[in-house]
Amino acid sequence: MAAIRTARARARAELTEEIKTAARCHVAESGAAALSLRAVARELGMASSALYRYFPSRDDLLTALIVDSYAALATTLRAADREAVPRERWVAVCHAWRDWAVQHPHEYALIYGTPVPGYRAPHDTVQPAADVLLVLVDVVRDVAAAGALRPIEVPPLAPELVAQLEHVQSTHAEGVPLPVLARLFEAFGQLLGTITLELFGHFVGSVDPSGPFYELTVVELADRLGLPES
Repeated sequence: MAAIRTARARARAELTEEIKTAARCHVAESGAAALSLRAVARELGMASSALYRYFPSRDDLLTALIVDSYAALATTLRAADREAVPRERWVAVCHAWRDWAVQHPHEYALIYGTPVPGYRAPHDTVQPAADVLLVLVDVVRDVAAAGALRPIEVPPLAPELVAQLEHVQSTHAEGVPLPVLARLFEAFGQLLGTITLELFGHFVGSVDPSGPFYELTVVELADRLGLPES
């Protein structure tokens, strides 16, 4: 009986992956807003009623694709985080983020692009999304733990922001000074914005391709964070 259950679980897992692969193709061709279970079922030669046993709704399937995309990006960033020198760690992780986005534009758009009308991301997506940022946090936290962060100056932080940053500090960034943590969120937004502008074609006719501009951004953000060069 155990062998039968294992075989069924394996078959279910394999079909689940086939469904998600077909769904990714539909997202790439028509956009996330046009994703439908019926279309995916037709692609796989399945009855739509059978597909509902795997994903009860379009939103459940969309959530699975979003979680997978965050996980793939976080895995890519962690694989790039192998350098010994803090600044080189930062540069490697940041470039891995852009490389992944360029190679997987539809997955990137799914997690960082225009929200899908009618879809509200469930709590299941919160931790996978945070896992991406936490790779950057780890780089800065390790430098702080070694006492190697250079002093930086930031404008006074609003009390509400201080409370938010203290929560992040206590849960994920112990030892990272609040001003540096504020700069880290600023850096996250700037990196995300730069990649998004490139992928969505907003740099055409200016800094396109934007590799050199992105390199400049990455290095300047390292300076703003107080990351040492050696």
